[in-house]
Amino acid sequence: MELRAAGRGVESLSRAHSKPSCLPAMDTTDVPLQAEMVELVPNGKHTAALTTSTVPSLAGDRFEENQTGVAEMEEFLPHGAEKKQTHFTDFEGKTSFGMSVFNLSNAIMGSGILGLAYAMANTGIILFLFLLTAVALLSSYSIHLLLKSSGIVGIRAYEQLGYRAFGTPGKLAAAIAITLQNIGAMSSYLYIVKSEVPLVIQTFLNLEEKTTDWYMNGNYLVILVSVTIILPLALMKQLGYLGYASGFSLSCMVFFLISVIYKKFQIPCPLPEQEGNITGILNATTVSTSDYQNGYTVLQDPEQDTCTPSFFTLNSQTAYTIPIMAFAFVCHPEVLPIYTELKDPSKKKMQCISNISIMVMYLMYFLAALFGYLTFYDRVESELLHTYNKVDPFDVLILCVRVAVLTAVTLTVPIVLFPVRRAIQQMLFQGKDFSWIRHIAIAVILLTFINLLVIFAPSILGIFGLIGATSAPCLIFIFPAIFYIRIMPKDKEPLRSTPKILAACFALLGVVFMIMSLSFIIIDWATGGGKSGGSH
Repeated sequence: MELRAAGRGVESLSRAHSKPSCLPAMDTTDVPLQAEMVELVPNGKHTAALTTSTVPSLAGDRFEENQTGVAEMEEFLPHGAEKKQTHFTDFEGKTSFGMSVFNLSNAIMGSGILGLAYAMANTGIILFLFLLTAVALLSSYSIHLLLKSSGIVGIRAYEQLGYRAFGTPGKLAAAIAITLQNIGAMSSYLYIVKSEVPLVIQTFLNLEEKTTDWYMNGNYLVILVSVTIILPLALMKQLGYLGYASGFSLSCMVFFLISVIYKKFQIPCPLPEQEGNITGILNATTVSTSDYQNGYTVLQDPEQDTCTPSFFTLNSQTAYTIPIMAFAFVCHPEVLPIYTELKDPSKKKMQCISNISIMVMYLMYFLAALFGYLTFYDRVESELLHTYNKVDPFDVLILCVRVAVLTAVTLTVPIVLFPVRRAIQQMLFQGKDFSWIRHIAIAVILLTFINLLVIFAPSILGIFGLIGATSAPCLIFIFPAIFYIRIMPKDKEPLRSTPKILAACFALLGVVFMIMSLSFIIIDWATGGGKSGGSH
């Protein structure tokens, strides 16, 4: 009798568990594929969820349908507890709040900070501040869309959001955009190392001319830096381990900022005439003025007061600064990997990390641009440090600043490499167990490929500029918006709801920026100029 009663109890429990009415209703777009579900549960907690009969309550808003997702996973994968599978994203988030801020800030910060003073000279202080503020707010909103889309389906991989929204084409589009954007960024960083390190060594050794020694050869030096510094950092298993390197990188840029502010009060205006082998930049002719305008002649009266700041400027180059500034806060490929590794993650916590990172870089960008501009005014070059070299090429402080900037740029490369490796894993090795051999091989192949590009095909940077003008608007504006529109269930937010209309307008803005960037780059190529550039 007792056995029969127990048997009936178990049978009734089994029937109750299998009833469809026991599970909350869920939009069909939110139901992941069986293979996806094992891999994409945040922080690799799927096995723990499958071995328990009750679902623990998660603090905050880690993702909006967590309870439903776990319950459905138990239905899809009833035997998931029998065999534990470990994937390359299968680990507990251990990165602290502060380290995450360092990593994301380092991802945002690029060599473009050196050109913002030139951008201010072509927009004026007020217009520059307006544009920078608008771009910072738009970037924060874009990250909000990414995190909200991620929260709906419990996915923290950019490529998988694309898969959930548009299937395989969406996944491939996101992965290709991330790969091309970040390879372009890494190529530009290593090209800076190749071109600048020999000059720094030459100045340290107080040499008048560049020698033929190996340590003055940029090709050897970029390989040396890649092997001894970048590769070991790129082999870290988790992005969070790079927090200390990111913190040091940011410290180098803070040193750059402090030096720019200090130089504003040290260098007189108008600039004094230089003698000896230092270029006489104050022989204020049309030619010298055009040098400060990056090769574009701007007629200027030598007697005119050049030490008056402009608050609002519109000239032929103003339009070129808009797309450059639009991409000043590119960090979106790194947002979801950092979110994945965050300790006790929640959407609110990650948004706070993003806002702090954007605010820190916003202040650094504005102060560097302002004091760089107020030092040289209309004479500032498109690369700020080159302008200081015109005044005194053997200035010890500026030499140290160059070393600091090179260090910061070098330490940014491993941060940018992580999303590329993850995109390649998503495209080629999805569902595979983590493998150190594969992890190392992808990093070595990527760095080798980028070094070969920088050494043998430096002109390829122009091609990457064109690619970046296409991929950056997609990653910042278009993809987050259209993924959000597709992933957000229509019963929660109809297609004509305010959030989705705003997202559609945001995607349209990205298309506008893409067209502007491509147009200016093509015009540059057609005219043989070099006006446009990228923030990274």
